[in-house]
Amino acid sequence: METKWLEDFVSLAETRSFSRSAQLRHVTQPAFSRRIQALEAWAGTDLVDRSSYPTRLTPAGETLYGQSLEMLQALQSTRAMLRGHTSAGQDVIEFAVPHTLAFTFFPAWLSSLRDKFGPIKSRLIALNVHDAVVRLVEGGCDLLIAYHHPSLPFQLDADRYEMVSLGEEVIAPYCRPDAQGQPLFQLPGQVGQPLPYLGYAPGAYLGQVVDFMLKQASTPIHLDRVYETDIAEGLKAMALEGHGLAFLPHSAARNEVQAGKLVSAAPAGLPGMQITMDVRAYREKPAVRETHKGGAHRGATMPKRTAQALWDYLREQAPLQ
Repeated sequence: METKWLEDFVSLAETRSFSRSAQLRHVTQPAFSRRIQALEAWAGTDLVDRSSYPTRLTPAGETLYGQSLEMLQALQSTRAMLRGHTSAGQDVIEFAVPHTLAFTFFPAWLSSLRDKFGPIKSRLIALNVHDAVVRLVEGGCDLLIAYHHPSLPFQLDADRYEMVSLGEEVIAPYCRPDAQGQPLFQLPGQVGQPLPYLGYAPGAYLGQVVDFMLKQASTPIHLDRVYETDIAEGLKAMALEGHGLAFLPHSAARNEVQAGKLVSAAPAGLPGMQITMDVRAYREKPAVRETHKGGAHRGATMPKRTAQALWDYLREQAPLQ
């Protein structure tokens, strides 16, 4: 039996909806249903009455719900005590960060933070966006740092998580220049002569944002996807070798643009070829919230002192929302 099954079950007991809980737990609905079924197989009895709508628990499910709250709270408390055995661990802030931000935004942001906030010990956990969010949901990090765009919002429960904006990032097309400093590949391309396109792999968050931008473009864009990968640094390396154009965060391309190794692949007269996203930090709220039944929900562990001090600082410095 896995503890995440209990997390899933508690969510289902509170939302009474498989689809809503799947969103909150950041899994597909079929995967969420399989995990509930796995918990029922472990328990040896039905926990959910599937003959009713909205979803309700069986008597056995009601019993497990109460026990799950106690078990999860005990595990959280035990984890906090274990981490408290090492004072060094209390000083280290654990960040879950998607790969692209880990390469581009995070190093410069951390340098600025040390200059203004003071010395900070950090541990970076680089993941894809989905796994980084799951890391936060399952209590495996102090802060999640991720991109945000209104077209692709995270389905994080506002009652349980809070957010602060760290700034903005611009995504735009870049390519290698020719001998005269002009772009080797210039948008929008032509019918029958599409431009070689270095794209993000299916499911990548930045890829979905770029796809949204291209669909909204007022001018038809003609691209031929010749390469794809999950992270912007991989696309930049291919663009530097002249394999095609890539949509990159400004922070990833800035140094190469200044050195003349990359140039914009969009002419000034072509509108809509860049998109601005927020860079946000998320954390689980430290307060224990109440369930709809009036009982104490499995509470978030209290944040580390250094993590709380950093969060307070970030809130003070955050741009106006």
